[in-house]
Amino acid sequence: MSFIDKCNDIFSTSVKDYHLTDNVDTPAPNPYPADSIEHILYQKNWIDTIQWHLEDIIRDPHIEPSAALAIKRRIDRSNQERTDIVEQIDTYFLEQYKHTSVRPDARINTESPAWALDRLSILHVKLWHMSEQVSRTDVSTEHHERCCAKLAVLKEQLHDLSTSVTQLLEDYSNGTRVMKVYRQMKMYNDPTLNPVLYQTTAK
Repeated sequence: MSFIDKCNDIFSTSVKDYHLTDNVDTPAPNPYPADSIEHILYQKNWIDTIQWHLEDIIRDPHIEPSAALAIKRRIDRSNQERTDIVEQIDTYFLEQYKHTSVRPDARINTESPAWALDRLSILHVKLWHMSEQVSRTDVSTEHHERCCAKLAVLKEQLHDLSTSVTQLLEDYSNGTRVMKVYRQMKMYNDPTLNPVLYQTTAK
């Protein structure tokens, strides 16, 4: 199985596993060894799937403000976890290609492979939910047709993104692209960098 096929299989399985309970508080039943890339990929998609549903919940027009704030804080933590795990995946790729002989004319890509896989993971969540919409029997013909058209686009995007990631990894392997990563260095969760936090602490 190719690396991208493995990713797609893991992401798809994670989404299915979540929907066995469809509960944002369900712990991830990660079946892979803790030190494996498979474990990290599964955890990545689990975070994305949970966050998708938290974003749904917080848009309930009848939600209590205190509950909405708690979910917003949870989404903030989830975003940080998402960034952290993407960087773990990029660390894996840096290790994989650290001995590659880079050609003098090698190009630099606009995004790292892990951020491309981030989009692929979220795409699997979209596919699940758009498929769910297509299967509904309580909607108009127009709604069904719109969702069918969107599902077709998502499937095409899945194919194209998978192909693109595979080609990128091939370029890293043969040295025609430079494996280079810039860490996100998010500031708003850092009490030493967010002025709202460090000014509050100083008072």
